[in-house]
Amino acid sequence: MIMQLSHVQTYIGQFHILQDISLDVPAGEVTVILGRNGAGKTTTLRTIMGLTPPAQGKIIFMGERLNGRPPYNIARKGIGFVPEDQGVFSELTVDENLRLAMRKNDAATKARLQFVLDIFPDLGQKLRQKSGSLSGGQKQMLAIGRAFVNDNRLLLVDEPSKGLAPIMVEKLAQAIREIKKHTTVVLVEQNFALASAVGERYVIIDDGHTVQDGLMAQLQQDKELQRRYLGITAKSGNGRAV
Repeated sequence: MIMQLSHVQTYIGQFHILQDISLDVPAGEVTVILGRNGAGKTTTLRTIMGLTPPAQGKIIFMGERLNGRPPYNIARKGIGFVPEDQGVFSELTVDENLRLAMRKNDAATKARLQFVLDIFPDLGQKLRQKSGSLSGGQKQMLAIGRAFVNDNRLLLVDEPSKGLAPIMVEKLAQAIREIKKHTTVVLVEQNFALASAVGERYVIIDDGHTVQDGLMAQLQQDKELQRRYLGITAKSGNGRAV
């Protein structure tokens, strides 16, 4: 396992958001964190990154404990984070956003930059354009690209399909399939169709607790589990948790 969370608890102010989160992340796969809105999915990613430090429990990454480390130190350990709001610098060009994210300027980093432009050709066509003028889908591509240009062993990606048109969701799915050939991915996603298309394993969080995990192929067949924890029914039709 490249990362393990064991009985993690996190508070935001007086609110006990994560009450008992345990999960294993196998190397070289996409693990999808699922759950209803407000279940604690985003807080789980932010806790891993040290942005909302855990009050209890253990977070182990490649054999090292992350608890108590500042976010910049965790990032340098080889974890990239793509937040839900994308976090791109709107007044900088696409090229400037990508190069600002690069920790090194060596041949390996330049090769990863070219890989980003290959899987996201829209970005290659808009390198000199300010990122604030990009579409929502293009901003999401840029946010993922910025996390990938460094030699990260793990990418945490929060709600990448939120607000995107179906054609952009499909492009995103194709990109994640390519990225997972090179690095491990933990994906928070409400779009069950996307989660099913790219994920090998799943973890379901409900009310701050880990309640279920396993192979995505098994969850696809378990309609009762989908209904109970994700709110997906046969009538919903679009495969999106509600």
